[in-house]
Amino acid sequence: MRSLSAVPDRLRPLWDFDDLDASEARFRAQLAREDDEAGRAEILTQLARIEGLRGQFEAGERLLREAESRSGDSAVAAVRVDLERGRLRRSGGDPAAALPLFESAYARALAADEGFLAGDAAHMAALAGADREAYAAWTKRGIELAESNDEARYWRGPLLNNLGWEHFEAGEHEQALEAFERALAAREEDPGNGSAIALARYAVAKALRALGRVGEAVPLVEQSVAWAEGEGAPDGWYHEELALEYAALGRASDAREQAKLALPLLEQADHSFAEDPARATALRNLAGAD
Repeated sequence: MRSLSAVPDRLRPLWDFDDLDASEARFRAQLAREDDEAGRAEILTQLARIEGLRGQFEAGERLLREAESRSGDSAVAAVRVDLERGRLRRSGGDPAAALPLFESAYARALAADEGFLAGDAAHMAALAGADREAYAAWTKRGIELAESNDEARYWRGPLLNNLGWEHFEAGEHEQALEAFERALAAREEDPGNGSAIALARYAVAKALRALGRVGEAVPLVEQSVAWAEGEGAPDGWYHEELALEYAALGRASDAREQAKLALPLLEQADHSFAEDPARATALRNLAGAD
């Protein structure tokens, strides 16, 4: 399971988002250990989230209704119910219905002095925003909270990462680089979370390559590849990015090696890869280059 040492949430260490079955087993074991109904309500919200991640939205809603019936006057349980109901609505394709739930979770969390949960709500409200302006406003609000509240500090990394990708996809590469570099600095405050650090380095490198600064990008992705192969799991996106960077530097042999490593991983894990013929053709050409 990934290290989450910088996360001040008693339930977060039970999560492994790459293994929902194992996460469910831990939460069900914790459910039996909880001392009161409010604590059990909190656990039920996390089981509801697992159902949402599986696409079982009705099952998730049933668990949330049970959580509400057990929560009593617990502010934390109420925040978690709003958060997870909002996630269910957003994942189910209704962001407009999700947004008021995230806004409610944010206000309730602030009132209860629950900084971590407030940061989570802000980051979800940004993702559920109706347009780019709403996204930017909630992201800014979340970053300001994370920079002023120790319990919310974890969310600097995710929020800045999301902001970076918003700029990147809009072609605003200078702004993307600034956000990605800030996200990397935030991630490096939790050295035990190697996965997040590797991803942050990859994002910085993507922006650097887009700006023509490929020589600066290569060492960052090389570190991401090394982490994935040594401590994580082989990652097609990292190999693909490194192949493109090596190719831009004229290192054809190195580019070919990385492209060959990337292809089977992307074909298995990235559904968009098969739907993007230009991207797939470019990588296959690199894999066959001399």
